[in-house]
Amino acid sequence: MANGQWYPPEWPDRIRALAAGTLTPVTPKRAATVMLLRDGDTGPVVHMLRRRASMAFAGGAYAYPGGGVDPRDDDRHIRWTGPTRAWWARRLGVDEAGAQAIVCAAVRETYEEAGVLLAGAAPDAVVRDTTGADWEADRAALVARELSFAEFLDRRGLVLRSDLLGAWARWITPEFESRRYDTWFFVAALPEGQRTRNASTEADRTVWIRPAQAAASYDKGELLMMPPTIATLRQLTPYATAADALAGAPERDLTPVLAEARIEGGEITLSWPGHDEFTKHIPTGGAPA
Repeated sequence: MANGQWYPPEWPDRIRALAAGTLTPVTPKRAATVMLLRDGDTGPVVHMLRRRASMAFAGGAYAYPGGGVDPRDDDRHIRWTGPTRAWWARRLGVDEAGAQAIVCAAVRETYEEAGVLLAGAAPDAVVRDTTGADWEADRAALVARELSFAEFLDRRGLVLRSDLLGAWARWITPEFESRRYDTWFFVAALPEGQRTRNASTEADRTVWIRPAQAAASYDKGELLMMPPTIATLRQLTPYATAADALAGAPERDLTPVLAEARIEGGEITLSWPGHDEFTKHIPTGGAPA
């Protein structure tokens, strides 16, 4: 039985075009996504959403809350606690302005798509309730980009809790994809008093699921996922608690993972360095194997 690896049918033609020099790679946009965890009866569970089948990119696939960086978040002063911007810049491999924008994207997208906010009124506090009409109005304004995240924090007198995030992995969409993202994956624990909800217009379902259970469903072909999603799920399975996963984040390697494609004898070999399970061999005119 085939597993649930997301595989767009147009990839072989685009890979050949890239090799022939008739396709120019799109510059990837910076993005962030968050593996939101909470402790269950038998270990941590992770919050996942299923992208609507109508979505042009990865429709029907399970993923985490996430999205692109807002350029407005890279230069405005933001009330911030936890590791410094300089620390995050070193950890993420970017400059300080870029680090602030990426961390802001992680926190903002988690709020926009799951209703969970990693911020508080003081450096040691976290918002306990983000429900209500006034919160929803601000969330909608963030989604519509009518309000920047810095303005949102200022308006509510909130401090961004960068200490509640752990950088986990970095994946870059293949050069032959039409929509490309340079994505940093983070882990975070669900703050006490808050709860998730499906606040995303891009998702038709959300679940809390054990990483091992989600991986097993992928292996059976029951859940569709992109390589970064299933890879990070498998990496979460050894941890007994959400706190353990967060504690392990500083040791994670953030070397970018970028797919490679080569054509030999009419066959395309598609691989992700360090992740052999995703390797595909695509014969000319045939389906991937």
